[in-house]
Amino acid sequence: MKLKLDDKVMVITGKDKGKTGKITRIIPKTGQIVIEGINQVRKHQKAQGKLKAGLIDVNIPLDPSKVMAIDPKTGRVARIGYRTVDGKKSRVFIVSKFSNSKSKTVKASPKAETKAKTKEAK
Repeated sequence: MKLKLDDKVMVITGKDKGKTGKITRIIPKTGQIVIEGINQVRKHQKAQGKLKAGLIDVNIPLDPSKVMAIDPKTGRVARIGYRTVDGKKSRVFIVSKFSNSKSKTVKASPKAETKAKTKEAK
């Protein structure tokens, strides 16, 4: 899964479409994520020890295919890829080439640079 804890994400489908939040929990067994303030339901709570009885709001898990990560550099939704730099693998936001793990921009591939040069020449 390309999403990690504390990533900011935006919901792209469902009842909470367009809302943003931070990932608070990842459930690897089911492959789902829990996002703060998203996909909330009201649950009846039975009194147990210090907990009082009543209705509580609970964030239920969501499938990661329903969300997209928000690029910290541009603030827009973006796909996540992987690039190897100096023998180390790092996560990279595809549109801005921003590497979240090293907090610096990763160079574009040589193929992409040659395409950009040919467009400028025209």
